[in-house]
Amino acid sequence: MDPILERYQALEDKVSAYTPGLDTQRLYRAFTYADAEHKGQLRKDGTPYITHPLAVAEIVADLGLDADSVIAALLHDTIEDTNATHEEVAKQFGETVAALVEGVTKLSRVQYTSKEEEQMENLRKMFMAMAQDIRVILIKICDRLHNMRTMEYQSPAKQREKSLETMEIYAPIAHRLGMQKLKWELEDLSLRYLDPVGYKEIEDELAARSSAHEEFLAAVQQRITQRMWEEGIRCKVYGRVKHTYSIYRKMFAQNKTLDEIFDLYAFRVIVDDIPECYNVLGCIHDMFKPVLGRFKDYIGTPKPNMYQSLHTTVIGREGVPFEVQIRTWAMHQTAEYGVAAHWKYKQGLANKQLGTEHDFEWVRKLLESQQDTDPDEFVRTLKVDMFADEVFVFTPNGDVKSLPAGATPIDFAYSVHSAVGNRMVGAKVNGRMVPYDHHLSNGDIVEVLTSKTAKGPSRDWLKIAKSNEARNKIRQWFKKEKREENIATGRAAFESELKHVGLKLEAITAPEVLPSILRKVRFGTLDELYASIGYGGTTAVKAVARIRDEMLRLGRLQAEKAAAASKTTAESVIVPGTAAPVDVSQLKGSNKHTDSGIIVEGLGNCLVKFAKCCTPVPGDPVVGFITRGYGVSVHRQDCPNADPGKRKPEEAARWVKVSWVEGSLPSYQTSLELSAKDRDGLTLDVAMALSTAKVKVSALSARSMPDGYASVSVVLEVKDREELSSVINKLNNIQGVYQVVRASGK
Repeated sequence: MDPILERYQALEDKVSAYTPGLDTQRLYRAFTYADAEHKGQLRKDGTPYITHPLAVAEIVADLGLDADSVIAALLHDTIEDTNATHEEVAKQFGETVAALVEGVTKLSRVQYTSKEEEQMENLRKMFMAMAQDIRVILIKICDRLHNMRTMEYQSPAKQREKSLETMEIYAPIAHRLGMQKLKWELEDLSLRYLDPVGYKEIEDELAARSSAHEEFLAAVQQRITQRMWEEGIRCKVYGRVKHTYSIYRKMFAQNKTLDEIFDLYAFRVIVDDIPECYNVLGCIHDMFKPVLGRFKDYIGTPKPNMYQSLHTTVIGREGVPFEVQIRTWAMHQTAEYGVAAHWKYKQGLANKQLGTEHDFEWVRKLLESQQDTDPDEFVRTLKVDMFADEVFVFTPNGDVKSLPAGATPIDFAYSVHSAVGNRMVGAKVNGRMVPYDHHLSNGDIVEVLTSKTAKGPSRDWLKIAKSNEARNKIRQWFKKEKREENIATGRAAFESELKHVGLKLEAITAPEVLPSILRKVRFGTLDELYASIGYGGTTAVKAVARIRDEMLRLGRLQAEKAAAASKTTAESVIVPGTAAPVDVSQLKGSNKHTDSGIIVEGLGNCLVKFAKCCTPVPGDPVVGFITRGYGVSVHRQDCPNADPGKRKPEEAARWVKVSWVEGSLPSYQTSLELSAKDRDGLTLDVAMALSTAKVKVSALSARSMPDGYASVSVVLEVKDREELSSVINKLNNIQGVYQVVRASGK
C-alpha cells in the first residue's frame, strides 16, 4: 500500500475508535481534496506536501477532537496555499469546517507595512476566531507543533524566527489552554534552535545520568505505591525528570548548575476522587519531609486554564528534593490536554454548548484590552499576558481574582470594574490600609475604597499597575476625560521629537502627504494622534519613527511612478507633431517655435529633444545640433559636448541657434548631483527638502563612498532655471551637504 494512503487509513481508524458513526466517506473526501489541491507541492524535506496536513490531523486526532476538527486539519492550508476558496470548502464540507480553516489561515495575501503589523493582524484574527470557536487555536497549535518537529529542514534564520514566535506566542497559549503536554514539546523544540549549545549541554548531561535518574525515580515510585497500597488507596504513580526547557529556565534564571536545581524530579499520584487527593497528601507529608512554603492547592483554587492539582515539594531520605502532584483522573486529562479534554463535540453537542463563559473569558478580555494598541504594543503585551505568573486574591465576598505576579490594589480594582478603579481612593488588604503600590500575595483579601467625588486615576498609576488590563483602562479614562489636555501635551511632545530628527511639521501636513501619514500611524486626524500621545496610548518617538519611514516610502513611490510614466530612459523627448524620424533636408521654413518651447532658427515644426548629458531648462543659454534622423538635440552652451573647441569641422553646419519660448510646457526634466558627508537620514532629508520645494522627483539614488562621504543623484522636473536655483539652495542648506551641481556632459 502507498505509504501516504497507509497513514490516512491509520488516521481514519484512530478517529473511528472514539467517534461512533463516523462518516468515513466525508473524511476520505477531505483527504483526497487536500491531496489534489496540494498536488505538485513539496515540503522542504522533499516529501509531498500532503504529509503535513496528514501529520496535523494525526495530532488533532490524538487530542480526541471531533471529525470537523480533523477534516479542518486536513484542509487547513488549502485556502492559503492553493486555489481553493472559502465558498468551495463550505459547499463540499460545510460552513463549520470552512470557518475553522479560515480561522487558521494566515493573512498572507495582505500587504503589511511592518512585520509587527502582520503578526498583530494574524494573531488578532486568530483570537477573534478562537473566541467564537476554540477549535481554531487547537488546530493551529497542532499545525505549529508539526512545523517545529520538522524545523531542521529550514534555514537557520527561519528556524530562529519560528522558534522565537513559538516560544513567545504559541507555547504560552497552549499553557493558557491547559495543554501542558503540547506546551512542553513546543518549548523543548524551540529551545533546540534558540540556544542549541545550552540545549545540547542539558540533554547530554541528562543522558549521562539517565541510569541514576531511573534508579531514583523507580525507588521513590515503589515507596509511594507501597504506602498507598497499605492505606487502601487505588492509584497510579509515576515519576519523570522535568523537561529540558523547564530545567534550562531555572538554570538561566537562577544561574545554577544541573546539580543545584531544587526540584529536578516530579512524581504524579492519580486517584479516583477529590477526598483521596487530600488523603494522599497526608501520606506523602508523613513519608517525606515537606519544604515550607512549597505547597499549593490548585484543587480548591483552580488556575484560569482549568488546571487542578495538589502540589507539594518534599525531601526524601537521600536528601534529594522532588515535587509531588496529586490529582484525579479527570484532572489529569485536563492537565495534559487542557480544553481538548473537555471537548463536547464528540458527544454531538452544539458549538454554543462548548465550555463556559468563564473558561474562555481571558480570550475576550485579551481582545478587549488590545483594541486601541499599535502592532508592536499588541504583540509585546500579548507576550506579557501569556507568560505572567499569577497570584490569586479574594474579594470581601470570597470571589477569586487571578492577577499577574506583582499586582497592586490598582490592578485588583480595575479587574472588578472600570468604574471601581476610576473611583478608587484607597485600599485595604486583610483589613489594613495599604499604599497603591503594595504588592498583593496569594490568599490576600482585598477591599477597594471608592468615592463618588474621586477625580479619577493619576498618570502615576500607569507606572504602578502591572496588568495590561488596568493600564489600558486608565489610558481609556484619560483618553475620554482629558482630551484637550492630552492634545496639548501630545502635540508638544510630537513637535519636539520632529525637531529632534530634523523633520518639519509643515512637510508632513502637506495635503498630498498627510493622508498617507495618518494611515501609517493608524489615526484619523492629527488631533487623535496628539491625544493618544498625551494619554499614553502611543509615544512621540514611535509615531515619528513611522512617519520617517512613510516619508521615505512616499519619495521612492513618487520616483517609481515618474520613471514608469517616462517614454524613454535615455532622454526626455518632446514630439511637436509626429514621432516619426525627420529628414534633415525637410527641416526648412520660417522661424516657428515648437511645442517643446524651443525656437530653432531657420526651421519649423521639427522634432526637438533635450540632451540627457546636460538636461537644459528654460533660462539656460542653449545651442542646437541637427542629428541624423532624430531632429534637433538641445544642449546647454556650457555642456562639454557642445564646446566649440571640440566640434568637428565637417559638422559645423549642423550646429544651429535655438532659443526659449515661455509658457510652452509646464515642466522640464533635469538632473542634480549632491556631495555630502555620509550619515543616517541623509536620503530622507534630501527627499524632505524636495517635497518642501514641491517639485516632481523622477529618480532619487544615493551611494556611500569609502572616504566617509556620499553621492546623491536626483532627477527632477522644474519649470525654469529660477525654480531650479531655489531647489539647489534648499538642498545646500541640508546638514552635511557641501556641493550641489547640475549634471554635465561626459
